[in-house]
Amino acid sequence: MEPQELDAWAGAAARRLGVSLEPGDVSALLDLARDAAHGVTRPAAPLTAYIAGMAVASGRPLEDVARELRVAIAEVEQGGD
Repeated sequence: MEPQELDAWAGAAARRLGVSLEPGDVSALLDLARDAAHGVTRPAAPLTAYIAGMAVASGRPLEDVARELRVAIAEVEQGGD
């Protein structure tokens, strides 16, 4: 799937659910999911995206959420919780 097609899909899905995407959200979420898949385990990717979505829905900026989740991923990579 081309990036434009993925952006179109994400936009359509967001509109259907009555939410909006900010410029860069798709890329930021894909990067975060990639980091979780590689740093934790593959199944962590969708779970991490879901958790990020819940945090953003509660009012936290995606940039802050992604930063905190990357800290958690790094801790797992280093053998922590």
